[in-house]
Amino acid sequence: MKQWQAMIEARDLSDVESLLAENVELTGSDTHQRYNGRAVMAVILRGVLEELQGLHYVREIISTDGRDCALEFEARVGDLEINGCDFLHLDDDGLIDRFKVMYRPLDAATELSRRLAVRFASTT
Repeated sequence: MKQWQAMIEARDLSDVESLLAENVELTGSDTHQRYNGRAVMAVILRGVLEELQGLHYVREIISTDGRDCALEFEARVGDLEINGCDFLHLDDDGLIDRFKVMYRPLDAATELSRRLAVRFASTT
């Protein structure tokens, strides 16, 4: 988890694939859709990082076996404050194989979803 947090602090996800399992699964607050695969996940994470200004973690909760982690974050989307939690699970090789994101409040979550929809619509 330290490598992940260091990438976020540096705002540099150029090597994020090295932390992700090949079959990583992403779920989020704003959709029932699941996204699967290292390449897809890397694109989404880079896009989210570009939309969230000042993203930083304020709390970390790690399971006793070190394979599950909850990372509470704060950031801004435009002029709106957003906070939430990344829930990460590590596989047997120490790679992230499940990544769930939950965030609030509704106005900020809606704005982030809108921005991401615009961003990814232009890439398809």
